[in-house]
Amino acid sequence: MQELLKIIASGLVEKPEEIVVTSEESENGTLVFHLHVAEEDMGRVIGKQGRIAKAIRVVMRAAAARSEKKIMVEID
Repeated sequence: MQELLKIIASGLVEKPEEIVVTSEESENGTLVFHLHVAEEDMGRVIGKQGRIAKAIRVVMRAAAARSEKKIMVEID
């Protein structure tokens, strides 16, 4: 799952070498992914009115549904 998020983000940013994806599990069993990108690339990952960020979250949720897991993606 981390690799999928990294691949999606690398297609959007200008500095793919600065992408860092970390994960942690919350108390309720949800897997939380933190996506860190370069400051200049934040706008590219979030998009106008957050549309790209929403699309990334939808794709990740769909991938997690296949393995019956709950996930959340935070962009830092």
